[in-house]
Amino acid sequence: MITEIYCVSGISGEAENVFISSGENVRLSCNNALSDCKSKYTWIYYNRFRHLAIVELIAGGIKRKDTERHERLSLESDCSLNIKNVTEEDYGSYTCRKYVNGQQQGPDERVSLNVLHVSVSPSSSPSSSSSSSSSSSSSQTEISPGRSVTLSCQLYSDIGFSCDHWVSSEGVELLWVNQAGVDLKTDSRYQILSSSAPGHCIITLTTTLLNEDNNREWRCQLTRRNQLKTSVRYTVKYSDPQIQEKLKSV
Repeated sequence: MITEIYCVSGISGEAENVFISSGENVRLSCNNALSDCKSKYTWIYYNRFRHLAIVELIAGGIKRKDTERHERLSLESDCSLNIKNVTEEDYGSYTCRKYVNGQQQGPDERVSLNVLHVSVSPSSSPSSSSSSSSSSSSSQTEISPGRSVTLSCQLYSDIGFSCDHWVSSEGVELLWVNQAGVDLKTDSRYQILSSSAPGHCIITLTTTLLNEDNNREWRCQLTRRNQLKTSVRYTVKYSDPQIQEKLKSV
């Protein structure tokens, strides 16, 4: 398991990594929590790429109303943190911390949330009648056969390692596959490119749409040591009535 030592604004210790796709719900555990944890535990959030300081999400069982994800947060009886409908902006470090009489007690319990998300490059679908991005189940874009489309799959992570390090040390890999789970790198009609940026691992799929691509599903999946951790499906939908009638007659 990849772990990272944090020494930022009072945050320290090793972080467990959780992989999730955008649109899904996630539960972040607070280990070694007490039976009366709600009155003694605080959840805080930090992201080195998005914030200059830590953000307090929940204190003493009470949610902070001034946080951007307030409505999507809830606290379990064991002090686990639930996040509904995860977005790519939720990635980062979540820390469960115990306080007794205003003083921190024991080590931080920390989780690094890594989010997989798929989007369509705006310049790749000029005929699109609606822009769209992915959910955990499926995503649709209304475009026409004969057009080129580029799907960008990104792993958002604030871990202090490059994509190359994830691959070499932990076997973390992003793949574009078809509905049968076959790697699309083996199909010459698809151009698959991998790249990285601070906090992101990226793999793009570019292809020219065919008539038979209507309702076709492509899937970006994240594996670790050849074990599937999470995936995002993307479905092409031709919604123009004239195109639908033409496809029916083929």
